[in-house]
This record gives sequence, structure tokens and C-alpha cells, in this order.
Amino acid sequence: MKRAPTTAPMATVLSSLGLIAALLPALAAPPAPVDLSPVKEVRGRSALPEGWQHGAFIEVFVRGYQDSDGDGVGDLRGLIGRLDYLRDLGIKGIWLMPITASADHDHGYATTDYRAIDPRYGTLADFDALIREAHRRGIGVVMDYVLNHSAREHALFQSAAADPGSPWRDWFVWSTASLGELKDWDIWGHQPWYLPGEEARVGDAASAPPKPDAPAGTPRYFAVFGPHMPDFNMRNPAVVKYHADSLRFWLNRGLDGFRLDAVPHLIENSAQDWNDQPESRALTGWFTRQIKRYPHRFVVCEATAEPRVYTRDDICGSAFAFGLERAVIDAAKGGDGAPEAVAKVADFFTQAPLTMATMLSNHDIFAGLRAWDQFGGDEARYKLAAATYLLLPGTPFIYYGEEIGQAGVAGLPGDEPLRAPMSWTDDARGFTPGQPFRPVSPNASTHNARAQAADPGSLLNFYKAMLALRNGQPAIARGSYEAPLAQGRVLSFQRAYRGQRVLIVINYGQEAALVTLPTVPAKSTLEALYPARSGDAPHSSPAGARGPVTLSTEPLSVQVFRVR
Repeated sequence: MKRAPTTAPMATVLSSLGLIAALLPALAAPPAPVDLSPVKEVRGRSALPEGWQHGAFIEVFVRGYQDSDGDGVGDLRGLIGRLDYLRDLGIKGIWLMPITASADHDHGYATTDYRAIDPRYGTLADFDALIREAHRRGIGVVMDYVLNHSAREHALFQSAAADPGSPWRDWFVWSTASLGELKDWDIWGHQPWYLPGEEARVGDAASAPPKPDAPAGTPRYFAVFGPHMPDFNMRNPAVVKYHADSLRFWLNRGLDGFRLDAVPHLIENSAQDWNDQPESRALTGWFTRQIKRYPHRFVVCEATAEPRVYTRDDICGSAFAFGLERAVIDAAKGGDGAPEAVAKVADFFTQAPLTMATMLSNHDIFAGLRAWDQFGGDEARYKLAAATYLLLPGTPFIYYGEEIGQAGVAGLPGDEPLRAPMSWTDDARGFTPGQPFRPVSPNASTHNARAQAADPGSLLNFYKAMLALRNGQPAIARGSYEAPLAQGRVLSFQRAYRGQRVLIVINYGQEAALVTLPTVPAKSTLEALYPARSGDAPHSSPAGARGPVTLSTEPLSVQVFRVR
């Protein structure tokens, strides 16, 4: 079964977009209930230096970051007030989770207006101020954009669901097949075809008993992520054009790029061929090219099935390295499986593009609990994991609060345990003068930004040290990946860029270890960058003149050397 009644090949869809602007005014359609107006491309100069995207990003849940007006919900003005903190941390980019108007009133992925700020977060003027102030500090800003689906409450879907003759009907995906005919559809254990107004997931054993089938010919809509978020018909050129115009709406305001959500699900061809179809890849590449017509813009994609493919320049250019975070955490935990995990970490970027995006965790529970909870509060091993992904190739994305060891809030449903207010102080007052929208982290009394800043040995100051290395050493920020070596519980690798070479050695074991490095260039010296060997000068030692270099590593340690 085809995904939608419109069956034009994707190449035809994309090639026809140039005609849509001329054709739309001639259509006798009623005024749209949301802004669908064309947006002209206005390409100004980027305010950021070339290569800014090679620095570390922070993923910010605006609702949970900083409240400026006392309503208990974080907002853009609050985030502006914390930009100096991010600059001092060493952040070069901010990923904003969805800030557009939404129906879910929390995570933001159920969009109701692609060109409006959620009013609880602020205004377009606040958004403009955020871009301006972030750029003044050398920080770029990208935002989440949800291509695949809208909210059920979106005005266009409401019109489409209420009237089969609605001009917006073909903006979404419909089928008049019976449940029996749709029985082969199964996406993550759920049947993705829903009746308008149907709240329970069709065929979900955990819900109420299955409802009887609707009368023959009753239309159902398609929704990969559940009935509250209906899929757009991305075979419809008008839908594709609307998204392209909306992307330009934000780029024209100075936004530095996008994180494109759930892009393998843009097109489904059948009950068997629904995930990561060639048409989805082609469409993602087309959107990416529209964004990158603007200078120095950055695009990163969420593509869980085949993220390495989406990193190709003709698709997205960067995608999250799902799976690497598990290997990094397993290596850092140092258990029985640590040697195998260390080998996986060493090997990853020999097979994967260096432009992938890396992380320890994010806002989705499927990617794991917050790092603090995964390590059970073991800060020494937490630091090893942080150093690993911050010094490896790729663009690292730090989840807000990760840098201070913020714990998740147990007992909340879904992804909510990961999305508590940022622990600025030892209680909620650092986040809001009012009542916070969600309970604060259970370890806020000890692991908050104020306390961590005052402790030289804290996680926060360790993150600052790692990011200072990344920002100060071009070889770490954007260099090649050479000579990776896993020796038991010890990982070593080299990064090189324009004549600069850096060696990183990480011992995940509980015991000191001697490691042999046969690939350090002959007659070179190793200058310690981290940790410093004395208070006066970096330590240098002869290396490689007469064969392989042997280094002594302390237990649970990170060593970084400049190779001269």
C-alpha cells in the first residue's frame, strides 16, 4: 500500500517545487489558518567564523533551563541571561529543542505553528535578541525543526480531518482501507493508522480493548509517532515548499542551522518498506541544500537506523552517532566488558565519517538515562566518558546539566526524568522565583552550577578543561583520526591538523598500566597538555628516537600530549 494518494516520484516532487510559487496564487483556496506565505531567501553574512561548528554544542531544553519571569517555565530571556556561563564553559553552539508553538506544552515536537515562538518561551523579538547576544559571544544557535509531522491540533490538520474536501486534506496521509487490510502495518509495536478523534493507539494491547472496525471506506490518517502527531504528506510539493519557506523564515532572522528531527520517516512506501526509504534520504538532502545555501550554516540529523549514511554530504552532512555513546559508557565503567568496549570506541571513527555528532545522552530515554545515573555517581568514571567523546572526532553535544552531574528525576513518566529544571543552585530558586514546572534534580544540593564552579576538582571544571583543549588545539577540534589503539582497558589515538599533532591516552582501568605506542613519529617529543606536570612549565620527554614509545598511565586517567 502506498503511503499517500499522491504518488509522484520524489524527483518529480522536487523538480516541481519551482512551479509551486507561481501556481499557488491561482488556486481558489480559502485563506490559510496559519501563515503559509512564501519566504524569499535573504542570505546575509554569517556572524560566526568559518569552522565554528567544530566546537562543542550544548543541547538546551528551554522550558527547563532558566525562568526569567517567575512563571516556573524556562524562556528565551532566561537563556540569554545564561550565555556568559555557556561562553565560559567553552560552548561554541547551542541546540534549542523545539521552541515553536506546540500542542504538547512540554517537549515541543507536536508543532502547531512553524513560524511562531511558543508564547511561554517569549516572542520573536526575544528570539532575535538571543541570536544577537549568542553571536556577540561567538556562539552559534541551531534549532529543532520537525519535518515529519504536525500536532493533531494544528489548524491545517483540524481542517483536513473535519472535511474530506478541505484544501489541506492532501497535506496529510489518508487511507480508506479497513483495519484488516492494514493489519501488516507495525511500527514499534503499534498500528500507525488512526481515526480522527481516536485517542488510544489502534491495536495497542496496553490500551482499552480493540475497537470494532469502522464502516467500510472510513478514512484513517497515518501517524508514526502516535495519534497526537499526524504525518505530513511529504509527496505533496506544497507541503515540501511550506517547510522550505519556514526554514528560510528562521534563517533570514540569523539562525545558524537546524537539527532535523526523525528524517528517516519522511516517506513510507508500504507496511514492509516504511523505515529509511530512498525517498526520505533524497528529501533530507534537498532540505539540507536549501539550508546550506546560507553561508556557514550547520545541519545535523536524527537518523537512528543508518546514521552514518545520513552523514554523507549529499544527505545531511552530520548525524548523531547512535551506538557510540553506549560503547563510551561501557568502556568508562571498566567492567568485564570494558576491553571489548574500548576496542569498539577505538575502531568507530576508522569506519565512520569524522563529521558525526557525538554525545553521552540526550532528551530521549531510548538513548539512555542521564550520565550521572548511568555511572551511579562515580565521578572518576564519568570524567573518563566525558573526556573520551569530547576529544574524539565529531561534533560533541553536551546535554544541559551533564557538565555538573545533574541526576534524573525518578518516578516520572516517559522522557520526563531527563528534562528537569537546570540545577543552578542547591534548590529551585536558581531556576525560578516561582514554582518550577517539574521537580528539581534529586542531587541539586551538591551538584549545582554554583557549587561546582567553586570546586577545582568538580565535573564542571573538568568539562571546562576538556573544552579548553578542544578550543585551543585545532587538531582536536577538526583534525584527522590516526593510530587508534586499544590495549586492554587503555585507549590511545592521535589527532592531526595542519602540522599539529596531539596524542590522547585514556586508562579506564583501576590499575596503572604501561602502554606501547609504536606509531608516535620518530625523534619526537611529548609535551604534556593535560594534566600539567608542574606549575611552571609543561613536561617534555624524548620519544620515538629508538623505537616504540612506552608510557606509564595512572589508573582512571586522561593524558593529552602535543607531539613535537
